[in-house]
Amino acid sequence: MDSWNLSAIENAPSLRRHLSDLPGAFADQRAYAAALKAGDPLVYTVSAIEPASGEGQLHYALGVLMPGKVGAEFFLTRGHFHAWRAAAEVYVGLRGEGSLLLEDEQTGASRLVPLVPNQVAYVPGHTAHRTINTGRERLVYLGIYPAGAGHDYGAMAERNFRQVVVEQGGGAVLMDRVSFLKSLHPKP
Repeated sequence: MDSWNLSAIENAPSLRRHLSDLPGAFADQRAYAAALKAGDPLVYTVSAIEPASGEGQLHYALGVLMPGKVGAEFFLTRGHFHAWRAAAEVYVGLRGEGSLLLEDEQTGASRLVPLVPNQVAYVPGHTAHRTINTGRERLVYLGIYPAGAGHDYGAMAERNFRQVVVEQGGGAVLMDRVSFLKSLHPKP
């Protein structure tokens, strides 16, 4: 695999998510509808390897998140908890510039962790996480997690993340979802 042309793990099942696969993921639904009218771009792919199952085993996946925005929000992944909530995960940045949005399940506290080449980002257990491409090229990263972690996309699909990452002043800013929506559609 050429490290400068990372796009998938050879012979691994690959998941492809287009904009139409992400209803509700973006806070600004008007911008989402307008973006869909303009087309249905590929937002991200994930190639996963599950070499062994059982206690002590690890799985890993290569994610490729395209650059782009829906309104002021950067392209992002659906985001999830692990089905086994205690499972942690490690992300390794390979190419591009982005962030992990982390949200603690118990407290609701959110934070952004940089995801850049040659850096490792740690996702603790009991934490919802979503990858966001804040750069101008593909964001490529490796995720490594326990074989028994599983993925729970339903919990975040029901209520979504409390925070959003938007472009403001040429940079990426973490904002409260409700405040962001109010700023888009202020009441007279």
